[in-house]
Amino acid sequence: MIPNTFLFCIAHLLLTQLQTSETPAAANAVNVIVVMADDLGIGDVSATNPKCRIKTPNLQMMAEEGLTFLDAHTPSSVCTPTRYGLLTGRYNWRSRLAKGVLNGRSPHLIPAERPTLGHLMRAAGYHTAMIGKWHLGWDWHKTDDQSSDGIDYSQPVLNGPDINGFDQYYAHCGSLDMPPYVWVDTGKATAIPQREEGVTKQEDAYGWYRKGPISPDFKIDQVLPHLFEKSMAHIQERAQESQPFFLYLALPAPHTPIVPLPPFKGASQMNPYADFVMQVDHHMGQLLRVLKDCGIDDQTLVIFTSDNGCSPEANFEVLKGFEHDPSAGFRGHKADIYEGGHRVPLIVRWPRRIEGGRKSNALVCLTDIYSTLEDIVEQPRKSLGGEDGFSLVPVFDGQDSSGRDTLISHSISGVFAIRQGNWKLCLSGGSGGWSAPKENEAKKQGLPPMQLFNLAEDPGETTNLVNENPQQAQALLQLLADQIEAGRCTPGDPVPNDREIEYLPQGVELTEVP
Repeated sequence: MIPNTFLFCIAHLLLTQLQTSETPAAANAVNVIVVMADDLGIGDVSATNPKCRIKTPNLQMMAEEGLTFLDAHTPSSVCTPTRYGLLTGRYNWRSRLAKGVLNGRSPHLIPAERPTLGHLMRAAGYHTAMIGKWHLGWDWHKTDDQSSDGIDYSQPVLNGPDINGFDQYYAHCGSLDMPPYVWVDTGKATAIPQREEGVTKQEDAYGWYRKGPISPDFKIDQVLPHLFEKSMAHIQERAQESQPFFLYLALPAPHTPIVPLPPFKGASQMNPYADFVMQVDHHMGQLLRVLKDCGIDDQTLVIFTSDNGCSPEANFEVLKGFEHDPSAGFRGHKADIYEGGHRVPLIVRWPRRIEGGRKSNALVCLTDIYSTLEDIVEQPRKSLGGEDGFSLVPVFDGQDSSGRDTLISHSISGVFAIRQGNWKLCLSGGSGGWSAPKENEAKKQGLPPMQLFNLAEDPGETTNLVNENPQQAQALLQLLADQIEAGRCTPGDPVPNDREIEYLPQGVELTEVP
């Protein structure tokens, strides 16, 4: 008979060897946090706008300790499609959503089989979590009850972030001004709505939100700090585990309702929007401090960005009176095809890997986050997933470019723009969004159906060069057609789009460039 003490020693030795072999891998793994603000303009952060009049010291410190991109873009100039692009690494217009955004009751947009950041990181051995604004649809349990809003909140929510690769989630269905106002924790509502609530624009020009069912645990003005508290608690919990974690934190701010709390209310001495941006900055500082307190600061990659440009709900005219421009001199704002619609802050901090205080002029799209994380966690490149993304790791390591030389942008109305180098072609006569001229106004004014700009000479997109450079316009148009047809803008076999893509403006034809 083998003595028990001997068996114990053998077991202890094997356990020690196992722990020793696993510890270096766990120690070397990088945790990843992606934070996406909502409607934050490139001009609203001092790191991307030297003329910024809003105090953002925590994001400024993040930039001084990390890398700031000055030519970063969302794939769309509105919420839902950008979130699709971020999570899939694929241009949003390839999906069934041709224009606009989803609402709080919309069915799920991303099929379970579509690769996402959640799937990618889970396959690499990560615990995956999503906290905040989802706005990509999920499937409420619908009823025929005419006395209610048609949703049975006691039943499970299906096809949420959990089918898109997230082990757990705590989220609101849409933007913070979209009912129903109900927290869903990994498929289950945390409380059942007992009443309806809403605020009109007449009652509060900044803090309005649409009337609809609201749960007793859902407090509109507390949502932003509540989500940061949830996220910081999650980080503290995961820091105790050997498994690396991926957290996608989608903020509801500074989107409407614009509801800053004391001590931020009135702190900017400008308007509630500026106050709300200051509150976002404060909470980011709290989150970064938690990483240090948990001892995982060095091994955590934090990416901070926004889903599109600033919304006119911020009141540009009031801000202008304080010499603050949320678009930092670029034309347009949220919803537009112009630069102000889709050029956004992008700050990356990774103490172990990225030298602090650097700025990059590399052309970036948020679809690149997928390929970047794919590179970092050493997952094999596949035909689906990241079809429109380039890894930013070379830029992290000091190179000038990721290899991306084209960018396709999309507006709220489904208008396309394509850029190569300094040339940008907008397939519209106007903004494609909310700023003047809108498309019907552009047609009435007899403006050309396309706009060609040289961003190096004219970053404000003031002079349309399409008539002077027809060959350049056609070359870009052909490039757009090729990338649409290929189903990808990266090297690889062609893959299908989810729908037939219509992109040519009325009266424009694709002709062969001599």
